Amino acid sequence: MISYEPLFRTMKEKGITSYQLAKMGFPISNYHALRRGKNVSTHTIDTLCDILDCSVSDVMEFRRETQLEQIIKEK
Repeated sequence: MISYEPLFRTMKEKGITSYQLAKMGFPISNYHALRRGKNVSTHTIDTLCDILDCSVSDVMEFRRETQLEQIIKEK
């Protein structure tokens, strides 16, 4: 499972709010998709890395789900 928690830590460390991202041209709908853990394009990740001057690992990470977590998620 891909987690975007690193993005929110990076934003906090850099003092960037969702409003500021939107003012820099980042679509608020993409921000909300990230908050909900939805799939986004690599273009979206690229844009965030450019705006925040960071690497992909500062935006997202892979977390292995257990079988129980997968079953619960499917319900």
